[in-house]
Amino acid sequence: MDTFADYILNEKDLAAKVEIVYYLSKKENIFFDKSVIFKTELARLFLKYNKIDLDENIVLTACLLCNCKKVENTKDFNEIKSFAKKGANYLETLGFEKRFCKICEELNRYSGSNPRERESDILELVEQFGGMLLDRPERLGFSPDDAVVLLIYRNLKNKYNRYVETFSKFIDMLEEIEMGQFVENKALMTLRKMYNETDELSNFIKKVVNQYEPQIDSIISKKYKQVKDEMFEEATNNNRPLFTEETTKRIIGDIDKRKQVIAKQEIL
Repeated sequence: MDTFADYILNEKDLAAKVEIVYYLSKKENIFFDKSVIFKTELARLFLKYNKIDLDENIVLTACLLCNCKKVENTKDFNEIKSFAKKGANYLETLGFEKRFCKICEELNRYSGSNPRERESDILELVEQFGGMLLDRPERLGFSPDDAVVLLIYRNLKNKYNRYVETFSKFIDMLEEIEMGQFVENKALMTLRKMYNETDELSNFIKKVVNQYEPQIDSIISKKYKQVKDEMFEEATNNNRPLFTEETTKRIIGDIDKRKQVIAKQEIL
């Protein structure tokens, strides 16, 4: 008898996978909101337009499910440390193999698992970068440039993620893409605006699948058809400085100022 794992992994269409998890979330106590779709779309784009030898089906399915036991907006550090492990244990009950569960458990570094699965490095990048782009109760979302600096120099400082430089170069590429005539209509900001302006999860899913994906795929395919291979070969150069020391200090300084402003507003 087929398991839920067999069912969703045999479905290769991402939109259909999303629908499957959406209905699972209606029946089971799992975390599934707009942020999951937002981060999965980042992973889809990254895998689609980079030469990475990974099974896209596995990665995107893991993106949809790795946060299944996340507790929203919790300040309990034990919950933060344990939710990925709890999620991995839950996914095993749905029939997923141990390696798939390990990929999901390695969403963050708290499990201490070593060596890490390659797919887990993709999950880590889109989870952390995507999360920084989105507003939270305690802060506003960061700009893509600021989020990349924080990802590299704070979140992943002294940690090895095999795809971080390629991911940084890919974000640079997305920042060059305009989906309208205004700055806020650049590729990532368009997705974030869509996220902010759509309350209902099902409506956000429809907008991403029916509006955003066809448009962004068309633009990238046309604009970068001739040059993307050269861009991503350059991105694998480990000696390339991602940001100057001055740029890093400025961005982190701006973030500290933002925290001070938010703290004053909370006092008032």
